[in-house]
Amino acid sequence: MDVGAGTGIATALLTARGADVIAVEPGDGMAAQFRRTLPGVPLLRGDGNALPLADASADFLTYAQAWHWTDPARSVPEAMRVLRPGGALALWWNTDAADVPWIAEQSERVRRYFGGEHGSKQGGGGTRGDAAFGGAVLRPDHTHRVVRWSRTVPVDTHLANIGSHSIFLLLGEESTNTFLTEERGHLLATFPDGLVEEVYDVVLIVATRP
Repeated sequence: MDVGAGTGIATALLTARGADVIAVEPGDGMAAQFRRTLPGVPLLRGDGNALPLADASADFLTYAQAWHWTDPARSVPEAMRVLRPGGALALWWNTDAADVPWIAEQSERVRRYFGGEHGSKQGGGGTRGDAAFGGAVLRPDHTHRVVRWSRTVPVDTHLANIGSHSIFLLLGEESTNTFLTEERGHLLATFPDGLVEEVYDVVLIVATRP
């Protein structure tokens, strides 16, 4: 069960590995794109706070960069309700590698542009178990891992990726374009060949139902 499936990026990867996946997505636009991209995968409308699933009906529940949209006081017991005994809840986020100098500098520019705590591109919320399950009455036993990876992309691809984060979508097109134009200059000063080496830490939290 892939919750907050969006356009189906993680769902497609799970399906490719042989999993029998049902997706859950609350957004109209995302759901429409999901159905175009993965017409053969069942899609239910709903969210993690009130899963449209029967008790003990899933072996594996995933949230790919979507858990922070839920209220753990509701989504944790919902996950435990839906999972079969021995089933697992997996949460993961791609987060910027903050110890890489150019990424730290970019994050500071974002922070200044938006001001204070609102200056986060990725909106990952709590990405450690204690924070991720904050508010839940019963916090499940869990394992926490971090895996680093990188890729090299054209500067315009990197900027498009930044612009897709929710904080920029809320900002509005004009203000977003102003920031991205300025950011392009900063990036080309660091990567004069126009190829940006993005470095990410994947934060993975896995909790099991007894």
